[in-house]
Amino acid sequence: MASKVKQVRTAETVRKPSLVEDAYRALKDAIRDNVFPPGYQGSEQEIALRLGMSRTPVHEAIIRLQEDGLVRVLSKRGVQVCPLSPDDIREIYDVVIAIEARAAELLAALPLEARSQVAKELEEATARMEQALRRDDLHAWAAADDQFHRLLVERCGNSRILRIAQTITDQAHRARMLTLRLRSKPTGSAAAHRAMAEAIRTGQVAEAHHQARQHRIDARDELLPLIASVGIKHL
Repeated sequence: MASKVKQVRTAETVRKPSLVEDAYRALKDAIRDNVFPPGYQGSEQEIALRLGMSRTPVHEAIIRLQEDGLVRVLSKRGVQVCPLSPDDIREIYDVVIAIEARAAELLAALPLEARSQVAKELEEATARMEQALRRDDLHAWAAADDQFHRLLVERCGNSRILRIAQTITDQAHRARMLTLRLRSKPTGSAAAHRAMAEAIRTGQVAEAHHQARQHRIDARDELLPLIASVGIKHL
């Protein structure tokens, strides 16, 4: 009997972190893709119902997401998805530009076999972007673009860059998704990505830094004037 109780407790211990992680990922993805748009406010119970999950793991996920800067817990008023102002987006891009340029440098400095494998994965993500554009599927394009930029930081070998990027790029992704159909068709991104991948493949550290940095500067310089031109105060 004692053995069975122990087995049940062990199973519960294993399941709980998994449920919290599932809730965290589901809610984070819903925020990133603006299912819960900026400024959305609701109770934990309402959010749990919309996600099809129980309230306890959603509660713990919300605590983590507040630490990530994606939500704000309001006393007796539920949870609010944090809106982003143009100044917030400018600051976010300042960080993204710096960390992705450094990540590209680190990748280009890897041994030949390792950097060749990363370059292959980056080119595969870029190919998916091009395929999505040919179908005029901007959401599939955005998913492949997001994967490309995640690969940059996930493969660079610096765990601190990865932790910073996981928070800050989620916020940048939200802004890009909200303005996806307001911008011109992103036909130039694939060429920029291929230039980055080639610099990494051939071990050109300075060129990899330059390409990664310039690519994100160009994205920022397109996005911020667009937001200003349509009078968006918060995203």
